[in-house]
Amino acid sequence: MRLSSLVFVLGAATAAVAQVSQDDPIDNFDEYDERESTVFNGEIVPPLPLLTPSGWNKAMEDSKYLVVKHYSPYCGHCQEFAPTFQTLYEYYWTSKPGGTGNFTEFYDFQFGMINCVAYQDFCSALGVTAWPTTIFFEDGEELEKFKGVKEMKTLSDRIEKILETAKPGSRPAKIELPDPGAAGTAEYLKANPPAKLGKEKVKNEETGTTTAKETEKAATATAKPTEASADVGTKPNTQAATPVYNAAPKKASKPSVTPNINGTSVPLNAETFQRLVTLTQDPWFIKFYAPWCHHCQAMAPNWEQLAKEMKGRLNIGEVNCDAESRLCKDARLRGYPTILFFKGGERVEYEGLRGIGDFVSYAEKAVDLASGIQDVDLASFKALEEKEEVIFVYFYDHATTSEDFLALERFPLSLIGRAKLVKTRDPKMYERFKISTWPRLLVSREGRPTYYNPLTPREMRDTHLVLNWMKSVWLPLIPELTASNAREIMDGKLVVLGILNREDQDSFLSAKREMKSAASEWMDKQIQLFQLERQDLRDAKQLRIEEAEDRGDQRALRAAKNIRINMDRSDRKEVTFAWVDGTFWQRWLRTTYGIDIKDGERVIINDEDNRRYWDQTSTGNYIVPSRTSILETINKVTASPPKIKPKLTISSIEKVFFDIRVTFTEHPYLSMGCILGIAFGCASWFRGRLRRGRGHFRLDDNSKAPILGANTNGAKVD
Repeated sequence: MRLSSLVFVLGAATAAVAQVSQDDPIDNFDEYDERESTVFNGEIVPPLPLLTPSGWNKAMEDSKYLVVKHYSPYCGHCQEFAPTFQTLYEYYWTSKPGGTGNFTEFYDFQFGMINCVAYQDFCSALGVTAWPTTIFFEDGEELEKFKGVKEMKTLSDRIEKILETAKPGSRPAKIELPDPGAAGTAEYLKANPPAKLGKEKVKNEETGTTTAKETEKAATATAKPTEASADVGTKPNTQAATPVYNAAPKKASKPSVTPNINGTSVPLNAETFQRLVTLTQDPWFIKFYAPWCHHCQAMAPNWEQLAKEMKGRLNIGEVNCDAESRLCKDARLRGYPTILFFKGGERVEYEGLRGIGDFVSYAEKAVDLASGIQDVDLASFKALEEKEEVIFVYFYDHATTSEDFLALERFPLSLIGRAKLVKTRDPKMYERFKISTWPRLLVSREGRPTYYNPLTPREMRDTHLVLNWMKSVWLPLIPELTASNAREIMDGKLVVLGILNREDQDSFLSAKREMKSAASEWMDKQIQLFQLERQDLRDAKQLRIEEAEDRGDQRALRAAKNIRINMDRSDRKEVTFAWVDGTFWQRWLRTTYGIDIKDGERVIINDEDNRRYWDQTSTGNYIVPSRTSILETINKVTASPPKIKPKLTISSIEKVFFDIRVTFTEHPYLSMGCILGIAFGCASWFRGRLRRGRGHFRLDDNSKAPILGANTNGAKVD
């Protein structure tokens, strides 16, 4: 079984264990642990009731009216909605109908929530197709359903209508709703400063997170309810505790586990790999090796040093593939050593260099991305731009679905060591990048946005499609050419390659500025050309439609409307920019391009696919790191055919064989047809030659038969 299959089976088993039968209480979800009461308007409020399938009927029987929040603990919208629903519950629970009455008993009205990850089938049976969904029930029958994040007033208006129906004349003409997450109503908080309230929620039921400081404050608030009430001049609430239907019993606090506590690389076998890696969400950086492998032996000291550097931050492990051959076979390794980063059932292969600095840099970015997708506003995004060259930004709003967020969560591992991924719903970010539809994805490089064009929900959730686009734009505007990214930069593109001297800082920075200026101007020009070309195609389509309408030709009209605007530029080579350290790569540059950095900084335009390059302008001068020199030459090189003669990186004879090989690779069937045609022609020609040289009958003077009495010796025949 392959590792991916193993992970799937284990994940399914875990889900099966988590989704308990309808006869069992919840006992596998940590967000239910240590749920404490909260304080609202100075009164102790019991935790919001948790519902399960087995306790569902009892909950319906206990109350005539029941409003239930259906949620997922991993849903971003659910987390956003949690304070609103919690505060709404606290507000009504502490209200005094009729002056002194108990709200729950007076109106026979109750609140609750159900985890639709734990009870997915049950929620589906209730018609819940998205999270969060709030449903009002009356006598066990659905009364009304609200999908998505709703404002407190929207839900309160519906509740007030129900309460007035249940007890006519019992509701005030106008009610004062608190803000989500508030410790009380505005009037109450004005009379009682928040410092006196001690209102702290121990644990958010959606996120399951809390800080030590919050826990301490909440413990103080709940441990001394009488004192808190005395401070604000009210009596403690004496209402009965709200029931929890089949909720899990409280468990002992679990201490947070510090990763890599000893600063060592942990040897893993099949059992420990499953227990520590695949069945957890802990990030692991693992090498798969063989003791006899020389590359593995050379890398070993750096790996041990990495474990020390990442002590307390990232788990480091190793698998001996001689001892754990089955595990390594399931991992589908291509060679030794292979280094993989795991987070739960997801994995990504490390393909960088194997120096300690390269390992640490990758590991630090892995820890950052594995911790989750950061939500940013405009200020934090600007601060991020100063540190990161490439940032992917996902724009969302209140209507973005849980399916969209689940698709988004699949990308961070693939971006480790490449780029940063963040999300935002800040209106100022919308304004900066001119976003008007959601969700939307773009990449910002050097402050320049490049947008992901597909906008349909299916295309936005297509992991393969989005990731392919990310790969095409995740390099910086002008990346440094290294051994690890050379193929990615050079293959399939025309590369404006600056050969720079990093040791001369003034010259180096000036050259990079000139190249960035040229790159920005070239990209702006290409965007304008793209827009003009697309507009020309749209205009041509519109003219055909108008012409068909004028003629009244319905068939031509349908054909014109079905014309698809195709902006596929696969037949055109993309122009990208990069730079290389001329001192470090001196030997390669000299043997391949005949350039030595000692003669000064230069620029070449390289076409790796055809083993050719340009290093001179149209005037015969060398291309230098100058905006003018670069842009002038690009226009000549990208013309069809190029207006400047290229040079070859291989000999003329090698070029002939290279062209033949490329032709066979790109056009295998056509090449095979040509070969068969030539072979058939040669065979036909050779066969014709044989026929002409050797017939069925051959006549000459010595073989002629006697005619008219002549004999063979020319004598008369009587």
